[in-house]
Amino acid sequence: MSERRLVLVVDDDPFTRAALEEILTFEGHDVLLAENGEVALAVAAARLPDLILLDLRMPVMSGPEFAAAYRSGPGPHAPIVVVTATVNAGEEATLIGADGYLAKPFALSDLLALLEQYSA
Repeated sequence: MSERRLVLVVDDDPFTRAALEEILTFEGHDVLLAENGEVALAVAAARLPDLILLDLRMPVMSGPEFAAAYRSGPGPHAPIVVVTATVNAGEEATLIGADGYLAKPFALSDLLALLEQYSA
């Protein structure tokens, strides 16, 4: 198992947030949740996450808007991994300067490998 991480899950779908929270918690990680980029900015400012799992398409503040605002603020900054169902997830992640991506639907092993990859 990887070292305990503080993971911020940013997704407007409550079922996705709940599923990721359950999986990550079961794997021994701490989880912060946000339903859009605006909430995520406040959450990340209050408690610096080790990793951000970011959906792209959300109301109020989208994933790309969040990434730009988050990275323009004072650091340090957590790695951002785009988690999205868009067909061109890799391209979208590159366009916003994300550190990686995970295409939905994904296998549990892919999520766990991602956590290992971003362990300090």
